[in-house]
Amino acid sequence: MAESKSSVYGALAANTGIAVLKFVAATVSGSSAMLSEAIHSTVDAGNGLLILLGISRSKRPADDEHPFGHGKEVYFWSLIVSILIFGLGGGMSIYEGIAHLQHPEPLGNPLWNYVVLGGAFLFEGASFVLAVRNFNKEKGNGSFWKELRKSKDPASFAVIYEDAAALLGLIIAFLGVFLGHYLNNPLFDGAASLIIGLVLAFVAIIMVIESRDLLIGESARSEMVDGICNLVLADPDVQHVRRPLTMQMAPNEILLALDVQFREISGSEVSHVIRRLERNIRTQFPDIKRIYIEAGNIASV
Repeated sequence: MAESKSSVYGALAANTGIAVLKFVAATVSGSSAMLSEAIHSTVDAGNGLLILLGISRSKRPADDEHPFGHGKEVYFWSLIVSILIFGLGGGMSIYEGIAHLQHPEPLGNPLWNYVVLGGAFLFEGASFVLAVRNFNKEKGNGSFWKELRKSKDPASFAVIYEDAAALLGLIIAFLGVFLGHYLNNPLFDGAASLIIGLVLAFVAIIMVIESRDLLIGESARSEMVDGICNLVLADPDVQHVRRPLTMQMAPNEILLALDVQFREISGSEVSHVIRRLERNIRTQFPDIKRIYIEAGNIASV
């Protein structure tokens, strides 16, 4: 989680500075695409604050009203972030694009646009590289995009998705500004703004799906579930175990329920075996914080 937070802080600092520069460039040049990019960076900066808020609130201890803790707070706020990207980032960019296509305005001096877009690309690129490096330290053995889709940490996948969308948006904005001036046609600028909005809407939908699945109770990674099953079956006093039931309560907090059938052991030995199973599971899978074992078909000796 510490690595994820550093990615969020890096993205927040980059987006705040870039948003200010983009608004200045948009005001000077009158570029619709640059204004869309300024809105995009502002939304991303606000989203970083919301992710940090979610991380902070998710660490509150369990209480009577929330006996399993507040870990899912981070998933709730990541859902809010997704909605903001769709509504504010994507919606306003699409609106700006359509407005400039209907009523094109002459473009001003593009110099500031090029300077800001170049600087923004460097900062966004640095933020993206930092987020990817931090994610690679924690991901499994699968391909990068497959592991990203399976990630349980919004602080990781939200920053990577946002930075990827930002880099693509900068390229689109550059093409809109360049073609608009080169061909002396302001419609390219409006079209770029529209396309940026569609890119943001697409990324937002992906993040909504990810956050929704985690919020309503997504299981732990399948390889972890298989590992738990194999670990329990390896115990000499276990005869059979049903497929473990897991729920992701937070990025590094998993709830586990087991239905275990023991071999012929006495009732007095059951507690000892259960404690051993819990100890072995927590040792191999430290993210599992709560374990509930239901013992079945125990033969008294």
